[in-house]
Amino acid sequence: MTDVTESLSTAGEARLRESIGRQTLLTTLGITIGSLAPGRVVLHLPFSRDICQQNGFVHAGAITTVADSACGYAALSLQPPDRDVLTVEFKVNLMSPAVGQDFRATATVVRSGRNLTVCTAEVVSDADLSRPIALMQATLMAVSPT
Repeated sequence: MTDVTESLSTAGEARLRESIGRQTLLTTLGITIGSLAPGRVVLHLPFSRDICQQNGFVHAGAITTVADSACGYAALSLQPPDRDVLTVEFKVNLMSPAVGQDFRATATVVRSGRNLTVCTAEVVSDADLSRPIALMQATLMAVSPT
């Protein structure tokens, strides 16, 4: 796992914040930044009835989105400024119904390579921080920005 005791440079943090700000899906879902560090990103998804499934739980698509985005930005935090990342694969285990008012996705880089980065993410709810709602493992590919 990546050592997260160091902090991002001012330029690195600005780069991540600017990129997150361009993600209209994240804005639509109300996702906000919890913390940014090299190889570790925390994003928050607030509860909204507009993102629930038929039983009143937050939809798995929204939970997957926040986990995937956290993984993507954790991976990007370790890439040079002339690179971006795209998710090429992920696996999600949905372990518990998404109940609560705030959902926290914490993503950590497991291995960062020149072309591929592997990350894990855990999504928990403020209703029970000790019980994961979802676990993700994602592979991201470094690309030239468009």
